[in-house]
Amino acid sequence: MEEFIKSVKGKLPKHVGIIPDGNRRWARERNLDINFGHLRGYEIMKTILYSLFDAGIRYLTIYALSLENARKRSKEELKYIYEIIKMAVEAVKEDPMITEEKVKMNVIGRWRSLPSHVTEKIKELIDYTKDHDKAFINICVMYDGQEEIVDAVKALIKNNVSAEEITPEKIKEHLYTKDFPPVDYIIRTGMDDGARISGFLLWDASYAEFRFRNEYWPDYSEELLIEDLKEYMRRKRRLGA
Repeated sequence: MEEFIKSVKGKLPKHVGIIPDGNRRWARERNLDINFGHLRGYEIMKTILYSLFDAGIRYLTIYALSLENARKRSKEELKYIYEIIKMAVEAVKEDPMITEEKVKMNVIGRWRSLPSHVTEKIKELIDYTKDHDKAFINICVMYDGQEEIVDAVKALIKNNVSAEEITPEKIKEHLYTKDFPPVDYIIRTGMDDGARISGFLLWDASYAEFRFRNEYWPDYSEELLIEDLKEYMRRKRRLGA
């Protein structure tokens, strides 16, 4: 990774989005408990985050739990996912890299509808890194891109913004991602049956590049990340032109 970083300085995306799909299928194919797939996915995410920061990418958005999946998953599976969220909060607090790199963590979506023992941990995470300002991670929990836009419209109405004042910039100011630039590159794993983004950052992904992989997220690696970043650099971004 170090040699790669030296060769691509200034050419990488500013904001990367990750849809880490395939944890459940990875576990099933190995006759493992589904929850082990989620745990393995969490461990891989920690490794990949280090690699992304090493590469100088300072804005990351991770699709952790969609509203749709929260409705479909069993109570037992959701309970385990909540435990991983709580475990991740504790890991962040104990990780010196978070402080050294001044990584600001935020959670976006309708996560306040989660059980109180989970929301308290999320608030703890946000508060712990609130003064950090050099690298930024958005974690999407109970998230849906259409609902994000709906909530932005509601906020505009609540703030008495007139129709004449509404512009794309004004809408952006009321999105969950108001403090993030538009996403440049979205990587999704586990795409062995099509190519979808499942409501991920619908507003901010207007001109994003996409990379869909068949590999399940627990099989993702630094080597695959380097391949994906090289692919991004080969693209000719026209940004709608």
